Amino acid sequence: MNNININEKLQNYFGYSAFRGRQRQIIEDLLEGRHVLTIMPTGSGKSVLYQLPALLLPGLTLVISPLISLMKDQVDSLTERGIEAAFINSSLSKKEREKRYKGLAEGRYKILYITPERFRKEEFVDLIAKRGISLFAVDEAHCISQWGHDFRPDYTRLKAFRSITGNPPTIALTATATPQVQNDIIIQLGLAEDDVRLYHEGIERANLFLEVIKVYGESEKSEALLKKLKMQTGSGIIYFTLIKELMKMSDLLDRHHVAHQIYHGRLDAKTRKRVQEKFMDNTDQLVLATNAFGMGIDKKDIRFVIHAQIPGSLEAYYQEIGRAGRDGKKSVCTLLYDESDLNVHMEFIKWNNPSADFYSRAYGLLLSEEERVNAEGMAFVKENLSYKNRNDFRAETVLALFDRWSVTEGSVDEGNIRVVSDFPEQLFSQDYLEKKIKNEQMKLYKMMMYVKTENCRKAFIHDYFGLSHKEKCMACDNDE
Repeated sequence: MNNININEKLQNYFGYSAFRGRQRQIIEDLLEGRHVLTIMPTGSGKSVLYQLPALLLPGLTLVISPLISLMKDQVDSLTERGIEAAFINSSLSKKEREKRYKGLAEGRYKILYITPERFRKEEFVDLIAKRGISLFAVDEAHCISQWGHDFRPDYTRLKAFRSITGNPPTIALTATATPQVQNDIIIQLGLAEDDVRLYHEGIERANLFLEVIKVYGESEKSEALLKKLKMQTGSGIIYFTLIKELMKMSDLLDRHHVAHQIYHGRLDAKTRKRVQEKFMDNTDQLVLATNAFGMGIDKKDIRFVIHAQIPGSLEAYYQEIGRAGRDGKKSVCTLLYDESDLNVHMEFIKWNNPSADFYSRAYGLLLSEEERVNAEGMAFVKENLSYKNRNDFRAETVLALFDRWSVTEGSVDEGNIRVVSDFPEQLFSQDYLEKKIKNEQMKLYKMMMYVKTENCRKAFIHDYFGLSHKEKCMACDNDE
């Protein structure tokens, strides 16, 4: 491919005069038909790695992503640049979905975004099998690994999806992946390690200052947070594990006349969108949020990220602090550590990992009592599975996983859930389920060890992700 042509496309469509890091090498590999696994920090330009080749290759580029909320933004941005792109997911009306299916059949679109669940639809599979797929891009590729921090069962079928599309050149992209997860990504895609070029851009962010402040009890944490906020300027995010803790802190900030917004999964979509837009469009914005906030946030001037409660894994922590300082200017990442917060995550692990017997009973209930489940909702499900214990969320976990494993369609909330496939073999295996629990416990343990380390914090993170590093970063509280 002509060098001038590549540079012209980069300038004309994306407005960049030069490539960053190893972007050019990765793009050239894809244009030459090679497979690539790319691990790059959030906000470092991963999307251009498949968007630019899409313009230079003859057929369709298929982008697999779990993030429905981001697809529209990506497609809007591409169409504004004159690139024919579209997305197909569950947010579309039947009429609009059929319109896009028609466009797909007619050979339209250079880039098509879909969720992996779309391959459950026979009509879509028939259409996509007839298109010439030049590039297969897997975003958030860590979702493919059952040992990653956001496993999605439909991602385990990507090998079959690649086969349906003619086994095209493939790029898998993620911001975080341990060596174990990297290997799993390659295996699950049906590729051989020797056939995949690994580009690991590292996780070095010299402008981020990392610190941990140990606190004991709610009042000490509140005092530390207020003190920290007085020292900060510019926009920032404070992350919480629990909504109730977020709301308590919101009340405290109101009493101290600290302007802020809140964002969590129980807010309606309109409110969440308004909060996000205000944060993006203005300076000196403070948002109190759960981890529901952040996907698609590419605000360059976030000056601080505070974790009011310890995250459940280093993967989640690194992803969240990675939203700070994307303009290259100094930003502060503070974790307020109260040892009692570990109990919250231990409870999460417990409720997120029901036994094989619990899964089996839930499956049997849906089969035998479908009408009552849909008529009486979650109250009936919990009464039969967990005896209405308000703090027992195993029923919600099981129903969510049944949906992810394509066992069911519809939902209890909408009164239209039904079993559509056999029970997954893995969920029958208590051995598998116990390994899953131990994996999550180990992630939490590593997060706790990060908090307690007396050595360089960035070195600890590099070790966790299997990367080389300097002995001291001089940008954390242990290296000052």
